[in-house]
Amino acid sequence: MSVNYGSKRTVVGAHYGTRDFLAQRSTAVLMALYTVVLLVRFLTVGGPVGYEQWAGIFAPQWMKFLTLALFVALGWHAWIGVRDIWMDYVKPVGLRLALQVVTIVWLVGCIGWGIQVLWRL
Repeated sequence: MSVNYGSKRTVVGAHYGTRDFLAQRSTAVLMALYTVVLLVRFLTVGGPVGYEQWAGIFAPQWMKFLTLALFVALGWHAWIGVRDIWMDYVKPVGLRLALQVVTIVWLVGCIGWGIQVLWRL
């Protein structure tokens, strides 16, 4: 006897939705916490903020480490979002691969540039 209820569709895909959902949320929380820390550091600087005061905010090693973690989190967050856009809206595989490679190169370049700026302070 044949069963006529339930889904007979084949579930396909890479099955990374939950992992990406959690990664996006955790990186967003990290970026929000960093914003609070940066705001507190900024508000505790007395007087007008010039280059010396701004560089002083990032002078402690722990602040440089947090900023580096922010750069990595921001890159990961952006990668998940842009990759999903490419996967959803660009159907030709070759073009999608090319766009993903350009996105990775761009994000790695931005993170590297951010690290250079951070360690020059």
